[in-house]
Order: sequence, then structure tokens, then C-alpha cells
Amino acid sequence: MLKKVLVLSSFALILYACTSVAVTGRKQLSLVSNAEIIPMATAQYQEVIKKGPLSGNQQQTQMVKGVGVKIQKAVETYMADKGLSSALAGFQWEFNLIDDPKTVNAWCMPGGKVAFYTAIMPICKDETGVAVVMGHEVAHAIANHGRERMSQQLLAQYGLGTLSALMGENPTAGQDLLMQAVGAGTNLGMLKFSREHESEADHIGLIFMTMAGYDPNQAPIFWERMTELSGGQQPPEFLSTHPSHATRISDLKAWIPEALSYRKD
Repeated sequence: MLKKVLVLSSFALILYACTSVAVTGRKQLSLVSNAEIIPMATAQYQEVIKKGPLSGNQQQTQMVKGVGVKIQKAVETYMADKGLSSALAGFQWEFNLIDDPKTVNAWCMPGGKVAFYTAIMPICKDETGVAVVMGHEVAHAIANHGRERMSQQLLAQYGLGTLSALMGENPTAGQDLLMQAVGAGTNLGMLKFSREHESEADHIGLIFMTMAGYDPNQAPIFWERMTELSGGQQPPEFLSTHPSHATRISDLKAWIPEALSYRKD
């Protein structure tokens, strides 16, 4: 009887802890609040930036920062239009370019802290290419994917304990949990969620870049360049934390008409 009560109580708590993703409306698990995760993310971001080194290429740096501000304004406009501005509470936007010629990557922490690596800039090619990546990465933060992943991992690894309790007992474990949440999961059971997040970020990011004044038709072209870079060498989709390049390109093309409906001429 006690076991049944505990199961029902856990199920009720999980249902209570569900929220909806802005733009898509998808339900997501939210055992962690932004008030908890954003300060942690900010501290981790500052550690990354401190280690750097930041790029000395002023042209590329200003491009990243300039595009970032445009995407930020588009996000703020979208959220205000939908009556969701309160969801941006605690956001302190920051955009930096890290000098790393080998890491083809970019990411956005919960709270709007963005980092690009110099190795991705040739693939971005120009300001619009940066906007494709920027929109996608910012979309992860707006959709609270880091918070959702952290909630999933907290539930899977530590039961229904709270993040604050974990941080009190083992701060390092809490910090590791955050870094896993904003990166790629290594547990095969988590891959489905990660692919879902990547596709959702593509969808939302396409809208944000269009609202910022960029051409959404360039998004699939960016992924065609990424496909050329990989030389067709990509893990099978069911073992990858990202959709296949072909799936991504097809989905983006299908979402372009919707994105264009948000264009403010």
C-alpha cells in the first residue's frame, strides 16, 4: 500500500512539475527552477570565459556580438507579444567568441550566456550564418532545454530530490549535472530527448533569426555546408544526439513558411 502511495505521489509531482515550451507548446519536465539554474550557469560561464582565451579577431568578435544583440531583441519582442516576458526573468545576455580552431561548436547557457568557438566561423561564413547558429543556440535557452535535461537527470540519478539539496550535499555533482544538461548526453536513454531538443531549437531558432531580419532560407544552406564538412561521416541517427543533417535540412525547409510569417517588414 505504501509503495502504491509513493508511486502515485511521485506521478502527481511529475505532472505538477510540467511546463510548456514557448513557441511549440510541448510539455516538459521542470523539477528545477530558473532561479536555481541561472546563477549556476552564470558562474560556470564565467569560468569558461576566464580560461578562454577570447578571440583577438575583432571583426568576427563584433559579428558574434552584433548578431547576438539582434537575436536577443527578436526574442524579447516575441516573448512580449505572447505575454511571456516574465519567462526572461534573470536573463543577462552576453555573447563571446572563444579562440579555439578545433572545436566546431557554439552554445547558450540558461540565462542567455552565449559562446561561439572560432572553428565554427568559417562554416557560418557570414553574418547570416552566425544568425542561424545564434538563433538555434538561444532557442535552447528560451525553450529551457538545459533545465529540462537537468530535471530528467536529477530524476534519473537522484530520485525526486531537489537541486538545492544536491548542491548542499555534493556541489561538484550539481555542477557536473549542469554541464551535462547543456551539453550532449552520454546515456543512450537520454538521446531521444536530446534529438527532440535539437529539432525544437532548429524550429524556434528559425523564427528568431527571421524576426531579427535574416533570411531563413539560409538555414538549410548552412547545414548543407556542415554536411560537406563532415564528408558524409555521421553516426546513425538513432545513436546520435542530433538529427541527421538530411533530416535537419528537410525539416528546416518545411518550417520556412511559418518563420516568414513572423517577418516584420
